[in-house]
Amino acid sequence: MADRAMTEQAFFILTALVGEPRHGYGIVSEVADLSDRRVDLRVGTLYGVLGRLVDDGLVELDREEPHQGRLRRYYRITEQGRDALAAEAARQAANARTATRRLRAHRPAGAGGAA
Repeated sequence: MADRAMTEQAFFILTALVGEPRHGYGIVSEVADLSDRRVDLRVGTLYGVLGRLVDDGLVELDREEPHQGRLRRYYRITEQGRDALAAEAARQAANARTATRRLRAHRPAGAGGAA
């Protein structure tokens, strides 16, 4: 992950795993809630991103549980994953502050609203 930018899907998957391990459907549901339904994870996308996060050491398998004749895999965030998520959240917050300052400084003449 260090050599490439964190995608929005990876950001929300890591965020969904803070606090408790989740299985695939649980991750999809939590990401939808956290993103106000903006991020719609498809199964193929979920497991592709999860595989990269596992390869990068940011997520690991927590356990497997039988469910309706199949095994459900639960994933948890690692300490390295928490550090990467915290760094990405700080980066995004800094970017938002920069954009907000610039927008306030270059408000078009006649534009209303509170600054």
